[in-house]
Amino acid sequence: MSKYRARSTAASKKSNPWRNLGQSLSMYRYGQRAIQLVWQTNWQLTVALGLLTLVAGLLPAAIAYVGKLIVDAVVQAAQTGLAADRQAALMYLAIEAILVAVLAGARQGLGLCQSLLRVLLGQRVNVMILAKAQTLPLTYFEDSEFYDKMTQARREASQRPLSMVNRTFGVVQDVLSLLTFGGLLLQFSGWAVALLAIATLPAFIAETQFAGAAFRLFKWRSPETRQQIYLEALLAREDFAKEVKLFGLGPLLMERYQDIFHRLYAEDRRLTVRRSGWGYGLGLLSTASFYLAYCWIVVDAIAGRISLGELTMYLTVFRQGQTTFASTLTAIGGMYEDGLYLANLYEFLEQPVPADRGHAVHGPDPSDGLRFEQVSFAYPGSDRLAIEDVSFQLKPGEKLAIVGENGSGKTTLIKLLTRLYSPSQGRILLDGRDLQEWDANVLQRRIGVIFQDFVRYQFKVGENIGVGDVNDFEAVHRWQDAAAKGTATEFIESLPEGYNTQLGRWFFGGQELSGGQWQKIALSRAFMRTDADILVLDEPTSAMDAEAETRLFEQFRAATQDQMAILISHRFSTVRRADNIMVLAEGKLIEQGTHETLLRRDGRYARLFTMQAAGYL
Repeated sequence: MSKYRARSTAASKKSNPWRNLGQSLSMYRYGQRAIQLVWQTNWQLTVALGLLTLVAGLLPAAIAYVGKLIVDAVVQAAQTGLAADRQAALMYLAIEAILVAVLAGARQGLGLCQSLLRVLLGQRVNVMILAKAQTLPLTYFEDSEFYDKMTQARREASQRPLSMVNRTFGVVQDVLSLLTFGGLLLQFSGWAVALLAIATLPAFIAETQFAGAAFRLFKWRSPETRQQIYLEALLAREDFAKEVKLFGLGPLLMERYQDIFHRLYAEDRRLTVRRSGWGYGLGLLSTASFYLAYCWIVVDAIAGRISLGELTMYLTVFRQGQTTFASTLTAIGGMYEDGLYLANLYEFLEQPVPADRGHAVHGPDPSDGLRFEQVSFAYPGSDRLAIEDVSFQLKPGEKLAIVGENGSGKTTLIKLLTRLYSPSQGRILLDGRDLQEWDANVLQRRIGVIFQDFVRYQFKVGENIGVGDVNDFEAVHRWQDAAAKGTATEFIESLPEGYNTQLGRWFFGGQELSGGQWQKIALSRAFMRTDADILVLDEPTSAMDAEAETRLFEQFRAATQDQMAILISHRFSTVRRADNIMVLAEGKLIEQGTHETLLRRDGRYARLFTMQAAGYL
């Protein structure tokens, strides 16, 4: 953390205001991408936004000019007393009232368009981020840097495209206003126009510098932001509430949460105070320039070189022009800041996705089943092999059990089989074809998997089962068939609304299940994949009683007679029924055979089986 702060400070000291100015203008290219994004979100609102921007940009100068005509007409009418002059003054007044009403309507319309686009665009960008996340492999989700990028993309990025578009259109609006203001001021003096421009430049340069510093803080402290989000979940989520209360963790977690906030707040406060101080100091320059121009115009009016109406117009135009010019430069500086956030968003959205090289839908030898050939694997960023030189074969209809201590590589083996990861060495074949050559969707439909940390969806019972096959997500008869195979029918029918019972406590009327009941739901989910010829169960009965476990495995063998099945379990009463048993230790396959064969060898399996059996005596 400290190194980032040091880098931030050093970068601030070395920053060159003219270089930042160039960077801010170079970030204008994101304005085009933002406009494209807003256009794709809703082109009608985007067109309306553009037209209203033109109206709002042209009318202020017209109103100022009509104001000049009103003053001159009033002076003329007072001097002559003619009815025609009085009518002219009232006519100009009516015209100004109409123009003011149109301008107010244009500004109201701009606000309406921006409000509607903000909602639509926020949804669109979040969908783009979530859709992108679905295309990335599992390795990204186990990388903290990836989570930092995704957090940065989701925070504020959904608002920044519209902000960039608003500022881009705002610059167009201000430029139109400035052109009309400049045309009026040039009638007075070209130096007045120069004074108008020069007085606002220092504030713009300072704002650009502070925008860059604010973004650096935002980007470099993403880990702390994620820590805050995690601590909020620990303190507020029902699935953490039991341990937090029983262990009295609340005060400790609150203290950590507050410490992170105060650390981040101190940085924000320092930047905000500096930004505000510089803004006030440089703003005085603009005020001084206005009153210098004010004196100049008043002196000319006293000398009779300009009329009273022109005096009013030039003061109005100079004040509005100064405000508009400052707004333009601030908008360009804001576009630089928006561009930084958008660059971060597009960096995430354009994250390269490894190409899926496989397109096969069939293998050359279906009778070969599943085969691992000298497979080794190390997780990204680790030098230790989680799986080392593992070879085995599982033929169609066979049942394989995998046993071993925690951390021995059992679950990793399943991740390789399901192609969530690719082997570092060796290869895995299905029906005689390398897994890497298979079409990913076809392969996934051939495998039904329930991991030991399966998801407990806060959905209805039937939907919790239906997620096992999204093609039949709402097929009630499929839910019922799968629940029967997973031995879940009995307890589901006892629930208040059966398959339509809401599960979990997040939503109104939700029912919580026991650990064993949730496991039956998860097993039923696996049986939804009727096309799967490989079924993998990772610790499927760890929360079940002995009777329920026995019933389940009797049903399991009957339901998977023609399927390959892989069972990972610590309970030897279940694994002994498998056709083949593998024993893993520290990622290596140390024993393999039937239950009887392994007992005769008197190795690790026999020792573990004897120890567990002794616990029941």
